[in-house]
Amino acid sequence: MNNLKRAKNATKIIFLVCGLAISSWAPMVPFVKDKLRINDGSLGLLLLFLGAGAIITMPLTGWLIHKIGTRIVITVSSIVIAVSFPIVLWLNNWFEIAGMLFIFGSGVGSIDIAMNTHGVHVQNMADEHIMSSLHGLFSVGGLCGPIVVGVLIKAGLAPPITAGVISISLLAITLTQFSSLMDQNTEHEISARFTNLTETEGNKKFSLLNGAVLFLGVMCFVAFLSEGAVLDWSAVFLRDNKGVDKAMAGVGYASFSIAMATMRLFGDRIVSKTEGKHVVIYGSIIAFAGFMLVVFSSWLFAVLIGFVLIGVGAANIVPVFFTAAGRIKNVTSSKAVSVIGTMGYAGQLAGPAILGFIAHHFSLPAALFVTGLLLLSIGVAYQVKSIRNVQ
Repeated sequence: MNNLKRAKNATKIIFLVCGLAISSWAPMVPFVKDKLRINDGSLGLLLLFLGAGAIITMPLTGWLIHKIGTRIVITVSSIVIAVSFPIVLWLNNWFEIAGMLFIFGSGVGSIDIAMNTHGVHVQNMADEHIMSSLHGLFSVGGLCGPIVVGVLIKAGLAPPITAGVISISLLAITLTQFSSLMDQNTEHEISARFTNLTETEGNKKFSLLNGAVLFLGVMCFVAFLSEGAVLDWSAVFLRDNKGVDKAMAGVGYASFSIAMATMRLFGDRIVSKTEGKHVVIYGSIIAFAGFMLVVFSSWLFAVLIGFVLIGVGAANIVPVFFTAAGRIKNVTSSKAVSVIGTMGYAGQLAGPAILGFIAHHFSLPAALFVTGLLLLSIGVAYQVKSIRNVQ
C-alpha cells in the first residue's frame, strides 16, 4: 500500500513537471523566429519537425515500454528533453534547429505515452480513478510554464539559460521520483490482470486493426483536434470575427484552459460517481453548446462563457479514453495507450490544417461550427456503442 501511494504521488509530480517543461517551449518560439529572421511559412515548416519527432516516436514507445518498463522510458525521455531544449536555443542554423526539434519532439512524444501508461497502471492497481487529476496537473503545469519563462527572462536570463534552468529542474525532479515509480515486473502483473494477457502474449496477438483500440483512437483524434482548434484559432477568431483587440485576443484560450484544468482536477470525483460513458456523452453536449455560443453570440461575455463550456465539457473526455484503453481485453495497456495517444496527437497536429482549409473555403466560424459537431459526434458514437454492447 505504501508503494502504491509513492507511485501515485510520483506520477502526479511527473505529469505536473512535464506539463511545465513542455509548455515552456511556446514562449521561446518568437526568439527562434527572430534569431533566424524567417517568415511565418518557414517557422511553420520548422515546427513540423517537433510534431514529426513526436508522431514517429509515440507508436514505438509502447514496444519500448514492454522491453524496459515505463519508469526507464520516462527517465530517458526526460534526459532527451532536458538536453535538446536548451540546445535548440543555442543553435543558429535552420537545419540544425530542425534536427534538434525533431529530437526534442521525440522526447515529448515518448514521455507522453510513458507517463500515461504508468498512470493507467497506477489507477488500475489503486482501483480508483486518477487519470483526470493527472491530466489536470499536466494542464496546471502547462499554464505555469510560460509564466515561469516570462519571469526568468524578465529577471535578465537569456532564453538558452532560461531553458537550461527549466531542463535541469525537470531532470532533477524526474530522477528523484525514479525509485517511487513502478518497476517493470509490477506493471506486467497489473496489465495481465486487467487485459487477460501477459505482455508477451499481447505483443504476439496485438493488431493495429483491433476494433476497440481504433474506436478509442478515432475518438481521441477528434477530442485532441477540438483542443488544437481552440489553441490555434481562438485568438484569430476573436480578433477577426468578434472585434477583440489584438492584445486581448488570447482571453478565449485562457478561459478555456483554466476551465479545463479546474474540471480535470475535480474530474476524478465526477467519474467515480458516474460512468465514464456519461462523462463522454454529457461532456460532448456541453462542449457543443460552448462552440455554438462562441460562433453565434455577438456578446463578448457570452462568447467567453462559450469557451469556458468547451473546457468544462471536453476536460474529462480524454482521461476516460485513456482509462478505457488500459482495460481493453486481450490488448496490453502499453500498446493500446501508445496507439490512441498517437492518433490523438495526430488530431492535434492535423486539426489546425483541417480547420484552416474549411476556413479558407467557407469561414472561420464555419470551421469552429464543424469542430463542435465533431465533438458532439463523440457523445453520439459512445451512446450507440454502449447500446450495442448491452444488446
